[in-house]
Amino acid sequence: MTQDKRQENYEFWLERDQELLARREEAYNVGGEKQLQRLAKQGKMPARQLVEMLIDEDSDFYEVGLDAGYDIGYPEQPHIPGGGVITGVGKIHGKDCMIFANESRMTAGTYYPITLKKHMRAQKIAEQCGLPCVYIADSGGIFLPLQRECFADEGMFGTMFYNMTRMSAKGIKQYTLSTGGNTAGGAYMVYLACESIMIDKLAYAFLAGPPMVRSAIGEEVSAEDLGGAYVHTQHSGGCDHFVSTQEEGIQKLREIIAFDPPQKFHGHRFESWDEPLYGPDELMANMPADPYKPIDIKDVIKCIADGSYFQEYKANYAPGRGDNIICGKIWLKGMPVGIVASNRNGVIFLEGARKATEWVVRCGNDKTPLLYIQNSPGYMVGSNEEWNGIGKYGSDMVRACSCVEVPKIQWVIGPDHGAANYGMCGRAYNPRFVFHTMRARTTVMAGRTAAFILESIERKNKKKQGEEIDEAKMTEFRNKMVERYDRDGHPYVTGSLLFHDGIITWPEARDKLARGFELALREPVAESKFGNFKF
Repeated sequence: MTQDKRQENYEFWLERDQELLARREEAYNVGGEKQLQRLAKQGKMPARQLVEMLIDEDSDFYEVGLDAGYDIGYPEQPHIPGGGVITGVGKIHGKDCMIFANESRMTAGTYYPITLKKHMRAQKIAEQCGLPCVYIADSGGIFLPLQRECFADEGMFGTMFYNMTRMSAKGIKQYTLSTGGNTAGGAYMVYLACESIMIDKLAYAFLAGPPMVRSAIGEEVSAEDLGGAYVHTQHSGGCDHFVSTQEEGIQKLREIIAFDPPQKFHGHRFESWDEPLYGPDELMANMPADPYKPIDIKDVIKCIADGSYFQEYKANYAPGRGDNIICGKIWLKGMPVGIVASNRNGVIFLEGARKATEWVVRCGNDKTPLLYIQNSPGYMVGSNEEWNGIGKYGSDMVRACSCVEVPKIQWVIGPDHGAANYGMCGRAYNPRFVFHTMRARTTVMAGRTAAFILESIERKNKKKQGEEIDEAKMTEFRNKMVERYDRDGHPYVTGSLLFHDGIITWPEARDKLARGFELALREPVAESKFGNFKF
């Protein structure tokens, strides 16, 4: 690659990453100055400020699901930047905790379908990683115009409380600081917590608010006298701690968590490590702007691995076919991590599938966490491949990915289509985290492929009907299909729908991936059992 091309690549990705960082600001500051003033009148700080106060100084908030809800298209609320709830991991007295904070600047913190999905995704991460959960609760409950999509099926509003109780039963602590209203089902955020805190004359919890009480039984009662902090700490016993301000509530949370035991790390890790010899600039320079241009995946690995060292597995196996999948091990901030990575144009041949399967089984047997670096448009097709078993060997990849019990992270840096999404550990295959870059494209097939198939069907139908084919219209149809599939697969769209845990910039990648494995190894690694492969 020429120096001019490398510079062009670098500048292209720098611009995309800056665009992403600017886009995040809308989720950081939902509603702008108007909403800040509204909160100030209520005597409240924004939820993000409370999160910053809660976590240890000089520590970072490991946010997940930040891209949820952007331009999601609900008729009643088409744009929900941040998805209506803040979720992520922060250290409190050195202990990793999953933090949930209702974004009350977005329709009073009510829950949309995407809010529920984001909340429960964070609960799943917490359960898998054994992380205590801290809820900063200030929500009006379900967003009523979308109640049908939020209540009362599995995976809807009630599942949040089911998850709380199940985690609590497993010894994963649940803590709630109520900083506002918690009505109906939302009141369970207070009642089901292992310990809960309410703020005087600011927090409320009741199964039915004053208007519903008046409607149901004719009783006139204020919110404070119905379910204020003094009611639940002095009379009902539904809450454990009474505080006067948000600041005092945050301090009380920290005091409670200080008594929790230290967390363990269930893996091997060196105390010190070397930084990569190559930085993010080198990574960006080697990434073509076109996601379908081939790459040398070792140029990616050398930019994230400690000391840029990569121990490759079966480096000489089946040249030209087996090396479209690269396997091996790196040290990532002192932790051993197995690599399964798409190489060149990413098409997976049966030799590559065999190698990847064998490697995943080996990593499962020695309990080495796995990083899948996805850049594949799919498995190789054609009669030669089918006769020689591409379906079987591709299925072996899927079986190994499904059954291996080590922590897995998928990092998508290019095409992510069809069955390759499965074999390379897409969301359905239970990775601890899935991160995308601005180069990622996730659809059932590439836009150009889909356009070719749909155009072929269109031509065939017109021929059957005896209609003359208008080539100009065919070109227009083809271009529309390419545009549609490419748009649907863009990380902004997949992130809005929570198909991944966040778009990360190239400079963020090493830290984000390493922290993900660190969190995943808070729980012991189980034994892997792989079932019956077909031989």
